[in-house]
Amino acid sequence: MERIKALLSRKEPVKWLFYGDSITHGALHTWGWRDYTEHFRERVRFELGRTMDIVLNTAISGNTTAELLESFPWRAESFNPDAVFVMIGMNDSVPERAVKISTGQFTENLELLTDKFAAMNTLVIMQTTCPVLPGATPGHDTSLEKYMDITRNFAEKRKLPLIDHYHHWRENEPLRYFWMSNAIHPNQYGHAVFAHYLFKCLGIFDPASYTCRLHTP
Repeated sequence: MERIKALLSRKEPVKWLFYGDSITHGALHTWGWRDYTEHFRERVRFELGRTMDIVLNTAISGNTTAELLESFPWRAESFNPDAVFVMIGMNDSVPERAVKISTGQFTENLELLTDKFAAMNTLVIMQTTCPVLPGATPGHDTSLEKYMDITRNFAEKRKLPLIDHYHHWRENEPLRYFWMSNAIHPNQYGHAVFAHYLFKCLGIFDPASYTCRLHTP
């Protein structure tokens, strides 16, 4: 986390990129409220006074690691970000997908993505996603857990910072039902929970700030 904190304290502007699927895309299921990347933008660019920083979100609903690789030149490389938050795996792990991304392919795709970012000297921050609601999509909760374990092990192996949202949500089992729009997508409260936990991990949570005081059940 020290490398991220160094970016947050440096004088030069920083380009932050969020890369992933529908959960990071934040479409529809936030019901018009800000998603967690927009809360990050408000916290960093306004509340922390880093007005010259740029916060980009190129996540797309339905994506797997395969799509992140296919569209990398336009959605990532063209922006040459200083840091990227990668949250992926929800769609890779869906049991009934016509073309399912196997655990081995998922690991290989994470390696390829990280190598591409490393070639641009971009700091990669891995994020686990939220758990699916148990029983709502048969087999997906068990499958997703395996992919999130892979994400954790991958971050440890590559010595990458990790924001373990999945673990945080599982620690708050009764509350997470209030944080979801449906079986797999967080609602506006879930995105605030994402943002607050991200801020705490990065050392920029301040209960006095408006963004950090957003209500969550």
